[in-house]
Amino acid sequence: MSFLSRVMVLKSRAHFSAGGRTRPSHNSAFEGTRKRKSAQAKNRVGLLILGFAVFYCVIGGRLVQYGMAHPEVTSSILPPDRLLASRPDIVDRNGAVLATDIRTVSLFAEPHKIVDTDEVIEKLATVLPDLDVKTTYSRLKSNSHFQWLRRQLTPKQQSQILALGIPGIGFRPEKRRFYPGGSTAAHIVGYVNIDNRGVAGMERYIDTQGLADLASVGMTSDQPLEPVKLSIDLRVQSIVHDVVVESLKKYQSIAGGAVVIDVHTGEILGMASAPDFDPNDPAAGGEQGWMNRMSNGTFEMGSTFKSFTIAMGLDSGKMSLQSTFDARFPIKLGGFTIKDFHGKGRILSVPEIFQYSSNIGTAKIADMVGIENHKEFLTRLGLLSRMKTELPEVAMPSQPREWKKINSVTISFGHGVSTTPLQTAVAGVSLVNGGKYLPPTFLPRSRAQADEMAVQVLKPTTSKDMRFLFDWNGINGSGRNARVAGFDVGGKTGTADKVVNGRYAHDKNFNAFLAAFPMDNPQYVVLSFSDEPKTDKGNGAALAAMSAAPMVKEIISRSAPILGVKPKFGNDGSALLVSY
Repeated sequence: MSFLSRVMVLKSRAHFSAGGRTRPSHNSAFEGTRKRKSAQAKNRVGLLILGFAVFYCVIGGRLVQYGMAHPEVTSSILPPDRLLASRPDIVDRNGAVLATDIRTVSLFAEPHKIVDTDEVIEKLATVLPDLDVKTTYSRLKSNSHFQWLRRQLTPKQQSQILALGIPGIGFRPEKRRFYPGGSTAAHIVGYVNIDNRGVAGMERYIDTQGLADLASVGMTSDQPLEPVKLSIDLRVQSIVHDVVVESLKKYQSIAGGAVVIDVHTGEILGMASAPDFDPNDPAAGGEQGWMNRMSNGTFEMGSTFKSFTIAMGLDSGKMSLQSTFDARFPIKLGGFTIKDFHGKGRILSVPEIFQYSSNIGTAKIADMVGIENHKEFLTRLGLLSRMKTELPEVAMPSQPREWKKINSVTISFGHGVSTTPLQTAVAGVSLVNGGKYLPPTFLPRSRAQADEMAVQVLKPTTSKDMRFLFDWNGINGSGRNARVAGFDVGGKTGTADKVVNGRYAHDKNFNAFLAAFPMDNPQYVVLSFSDEPKTDKGNGAALAAMSAAPMVKEIISRSAPILGVKPKFGNDGSALLVSY
């Protein structure tokens, strides 16, 4: 092969050799580009997935946040289902209506639709003469889309406003609480606010039993609810209320009150406190009327406490009805002199101590029992602790921080401890019903239910002796002014000087009378009080026998037949008064 041929062969081999080496390099570059583009695509998809995940996590987190957050008030308007939410009727033990819902409408404005504010106010004033012009003007000039102008209009007011044809003005249906009896049972039934929510009394109690929680989550509706039945008898309640209100005029007192309790069940049949208020317009009664002095006012109950002191002595076994105590001389203790208001200056038996309301005799009984036993006994009767009942308005009694001998002695006749009149009456129930303590209730309670929760706080013999003393005082003592022919009324008066500026004022009295009837087989306890009654001379020295006791007499004489208590006449009770 020639030289030239060899050169050509070598070039050809070199060419193929070079081509073989450059092809793998080209494939490698192509493969790298493909992988890089694939990775970029995956990264983009991953970023999109991540973005969506973050987006939905944010949305989910905000939903959870909104779900757990407390609702914010962004408008004064309530949802329609809330505006029409029902409250149960409140009825007495016989089904008489004490509180019910009625349909009404409320006036609202949409300020952004109001053209001439002055014209709107002028027209509304023709129907609502008491319209607050300044407040209404500011509401109509606001930038909001909703403003209440007047809640709970009458049908006549609604029709008159409709006839005015004012643009931007509308009505929303609501429910309003109506109390047919007005102030008759105001402090028991209570009242509601403008949004139909319970504020006081049994109205508030009903809300605390779950109605308010159901309403807050929209689970109440326009459907009628089962009525709530109370223990009170509207007929008896009306009598008690009339007597209490009349006592303010008759005795020119600053306040008064009374209660009737079933001694076997603890049911309240009637209770009133005056001054009072009309729950249809609570603001008109003022603060003095809102105060329920029977359960939410504390007072030194005076000589009514001698009933508990004597019961304590009898229950201790250290004395009997035949025991005597020397009441000839005043007791001097810790710089104080304890004496009797109408002292007999002689040794007195236990019935005489009760009849003559001897401070000296009662003080010696307390001293005989001892300080700790005295405190324990009053606690047992519920006189030193907050009373448990359905009414929210219940005050805590006050007592000395440290009981000393002087405290025990003065508390024995009703000074030094302040309790509510209602819990004093409840403690009085235990004195005459066989010695059983029953928490008071404003809801119906059967005799069987009462027996299950009753607590024996006194010996039955002690209760029997106290029934004798109540009857004895009703016949021979200060309870004579409460005596009702045929109904055998007994009890104990209490005339306590009120504390004014840290000192007892002898011309300002708190008078009370604790009674039971009929004393041969007590069925009911009645307690009345008159705060700062005046005599004809206007000196405030009227005694409980002249103010509180006549109140009890009036209540029993009018309500006993309604309560089913049959009168008895004659020495043995067998004779009946018949009118032809």
